[in-house]
Amino acid sequence: MSETSSALTHLADAGGAALPAAGPKPTSLTGQKESTLVLWGAARDGAEAGIWECGPGTFTAVRDGFHEICQILAGRATLRGEDGQVVELAPGSTVVLPDGWRGTWEVHETMRKTYVTVVTR
Repeated sequence: MSETSSALTHLADAGGAALPAAGPKPTSLTGQKESTLVLWGAARDGAEAGIWECGPGTFTAVRDGFHEICQILAGRATLRGEDGQVVELAPGSTVVLPDGWRGTWEVHETMRKTYVTVVTR
């Protein structure tokens, strides 16, 4: 499903969708694993949408060259921006990580989110 297409992409239950096997999270400070199911697009085409899941722990994140819009489906996390802003995420939360955002995610309970990324450069 990762090819950009004019066909409608529909997933009735993103919260219960089967994801690929989890692998190591490269920016994890605590050995977390993550899984991503790309539903549409490809980052190289300028936009991508999908489902992401990650286990408890802490990882760093840098959003350089793209914006990310997330809708939290399950789990809880604390985002800490390098600018000092702290945001608590829970099911139902929506968060926008703009181009240039840097910080850490502290995942308290396995988190699942839908996301859209939009390339800015």
